[in-house]
Formats: sequence, C-alpha cells, structure tokens
Amino acid sequence: MAEPDDREHHSVLIYDGECPLCSAAATAMRRLPGVGAVSWYDDPAQGFLAAQFEEVPFALVFVDSREERVYAGRAAANELCERAGVPVLVRDLVGENYEGIADAIETVVGQDRDPDPYHDSYPLAERASERFEALSRAAESTAVVPT
Repeated sequence: MAEPDDREHHSVLIYDGECPLCSAAATAMRRLPGVGAVSWYDDPAQGFLAAQFEEVPFALVFVDSREERVYAGRAAANELCERAGVPVLVRDLVGENYEGIADAIETVVGQDRDPDPYHDSYPLAERASERFEALSRAAESTAVVPT
C-alpha cells in the first residue's frame, strides 16, 4: 500500500454524520495529528466499508493505514479513547458500556437506527487498502485546522 503524503491522513474515522454528538466527537478527533473523519453516508466511506467487510455495516469505524488495522464499534471507541489520551478508567467504562452509550445517544438525538454488531479489530483488507486514499482525501476536504 502506498503511504499517504503529508497532506493526507494515515488514520480516518468513519462516523454517523447525522448524529450531532458523533459529529462533535469526529471534530475533536480531527485535531489529532494525521487523523481525519468522514461521515458514514459519504461515498468514499461506503466504498471503503464494502471493500473491507463485503457489506456496509452501520458502525463506528476507525482505520489506521500505517498499522493496516480497522477497528469497529467497541474496539474503535477504545482505540480513539487511547489515542486521545483519555484516562484508562474512562476507556474501560466506554468499552464495557459501548452499547448502552450508543443507545443513550440514539435516544437523545432521536435516531432509531441501531449500529451493526461489529466490535473487533480487523486486518486492513487488500481491497479496502486500495480505497484508503480516496477515504483519506475525503477526510482532508473536511478537516478542521487546530487554532
């Protein structure tokens, strides 16, 4: 896989772009060096997910091209907490209560769509790796520059 250049992200979060709380979390993650975010509803995210999973799961997904890993659901939340420097206690609470937190967010924002049950870390599939550049460019176009 070709390594992204300095303008692109080596990690990309795919999140529910219709959820205000998820969008706020994605904005915060964009502040981490080399991390971008793309709404699940965007075409590059859909193409990447289909290539990685052979379907398009509705799930929080974090892709790290350098590690060649894809984290989904609970594993994505844990990885994001770790990279953001969240204390271990909070990280553990997020991991243990991921479904409950997701249900609470759905209730608060009025959504009735449950995330699909993907909660592991997966090797980056070759077909998905080929789509990572487009995913990274889509994240670049929506990146937030720290002030």
